[in-house]
Amino acid sequence: MIALSNITKRFGDNTVLSDVSLSMPEGSVTALIGPSGGGKSTLLRCINLLETPSGGTLRIGEASVTFSERGRLSRAETQMIRQQTGMVFQNFQLFPHRTAIENVMEGLITVLRWPREKARARAVALLEKVGMAHKADAWPATLSGGQQQRIAIARALAPSPRVLLCDEPTSALDPELAAEVVDVLAQLAREGTTMVMATHDLRLASQIAQTVIVLDGGQVVETGPARQVFDAPERERTARFIATLKSAGETDQSA
Repeated sequence: MIALSNITKRFGDNTVLSDVSLSMPEGSVTALIGPSGGGKSTLLRCINLLETPSGGTLRIGEASVTFSERGRLSRAETQMIRQQTGMVFQNFQLFPHRTAIENVMEGLITVLRWPREKARARAVALLEKVGMAHKADAWPATLSGGQQQRIAIARALAPSPRVLLCDEPTSALDPELAAEVVDVLAQLAREGTTMVMATHDLRLASQIAQTVIVLDGGQVVETGPARQVFDAPERERTARFIATLKSAGETDQSA
């Protein structure tokens, strides 16, 4: 269970998230959609504390932290949350001086202090899961964007996080390579992986997510089952935004 209660995030005088309260059950897939600048990526970064909220409460499983403008989290509180999350970034962020398998192993060895052979066995299993075992010894620079993102997904899964956070996981890829990543994430969803993803990719959100949350201006403006939000949104603003996503998807497919 992930629960956000009255989460607020300010950068100086700019309020990026305003009183966001959400609940995401274990084993669910939630898509965050909305116009650029609406707060999707900031919300993801607040869940794993890459950004510290200005106020509110965050709970992941049994771990709970409360934020305030003045208080700073202790290292133990931060680690308590981060150890339960894995993050997949828009631009992959693989270590260029590490091979594919070394990228997956790195956190297990340096953060969790796993023995190298145990970490290697885990990495091999995850590379097989994402269809990249044949590229275990390849350098990131020799791989396509889709291949790099699949390795990044394996790396994020390595410590067995409670929730996988995906920040625009297909936006840097052309449609064919994006399809590779969608297939991997869809398989993880079928296996019951809890995921929260910020995306403009209608195919990704509609195929994988059970719940869609629409963020605009740092606020939740609509939430509901994916089919309902995409086929019969309650708000006109949501309908206009989804129409732009559908138009963009049709353009990509005809390109």
